[in-house]
Amino acid sequence: MANVEIYTSPFCGYCHAAKRLLKQKGVSFTEIDVLEHPDRKAEMVNRAKGGRTVPQIFIDGKHIGGSDDLHALDRRGGLDPLLAG
Repeated sequence: MANVEIYTSPFCGYCHAAKRLLKQKGVSFTEIDVLEHPDRKAEMVNRAKGGRTVPQIFIDGKHIGGSDDLHALDRRGGLDPLLAG
């Protein structure tokens, strides 16, 4: 199974949608709450090549993007192969 990391904040509907999709697929993930850990926000922006909004999703270190990107990848059939590792 792939290593999935998602940077979130608790009041973000897009974060909840992305996490819901991952949970539906039975994927465990590491969640980094940037409100609870504000020092991690700079890390997120750096890893996401300037992406400042949450969620920012990484699968095996590869930047996927946000919730819309994750869902689009799933619709194209590209998410499951990435999650399989």
